[in-house]
Amino acid sequence: MSISSEHKPLGKQVTGNLHTLSPIVELNVGGEMYTTTLSTLKKHPGSKLAEMFTGQPKLRTDSEGRFFIDRPGTYFKYILEYLRSNQVPTQCIQDVYKEALFYNIEPLIKQLEDSPQIFGELVARKQFLAHVPSYSENIELMIRIARAEAVASRRSSVIVCVVRTEEDAAKCQDALNSLDMDKKSVVKFGPWKAAPSIFDLLDCIQMDVEAKGYKISFQPHAAEKGFRFKSHDYFYKFLFTWW
Repeated sequence: MSISSEHKPLGKQVTGNLHTLSPIVELNVGGEMYTTTLSTLKKHPGSKLAEMFTGQPKLRTDSEGRFFIDRPGTYFKYILEYLRSNQVPTQCIQDVYKEALFYNIEPLIKQLEDSPQIFGELVARKQFLAHVPSYSENIELMIRIARAEAVASRRSSVIVCVVRTEEDAAKCQDALNSLDMDKKSVVKFGPWKAAPSIFDLLDCIQMDVEAKGYKISFQPHAAEKGFRFKSHDYFYKFLFTWW
């Protein structure tokens, strides 16, 4: 019995051996169409991309018979250009790096990690933040507090205490005990043993919260007059703007 065109499957699993395929391959990567060769896709034998096109394939095809890869198609052109000509991309570095990791193209991964963008993020900033206790958890705590205070408001604020040394941490606790605020709503960062300064950390906090889609700014938080420490040495107000 024949299958009418309106009930034709959108895709099917490829069961044949890829050695019998044409050396010209058509791809559908996340909706973007590409044409290349098997030898290009298999240029780096240890890569996941090469494995997709070696032996018994596990790829599916779209309704036009093109091999389908469920990844962002926009950045695959940079992957393909590297496979064709060894050209390392200079655009969309962070996104291409993610795709290179997914396809496990080790030479491209290593070259991208040498780029200023990836080197600065992985070797410098991430290594610094690894020295800041509970950094990621505190970012999430800040967001939860800000969202809880956002009801019927255009803005909400979160008070952050930033201390670089154990001595500063003790002073911060004294300051916290004297400040007129709910201590549970103050998010504490530090201390840490690394070169970057308090303002470097504040910039990191802003970058990582903004990377989650929030619009924020920060400023020193001044305590009441007569306070025996300069509270702005430790306390900062992060302002979330919702609309």
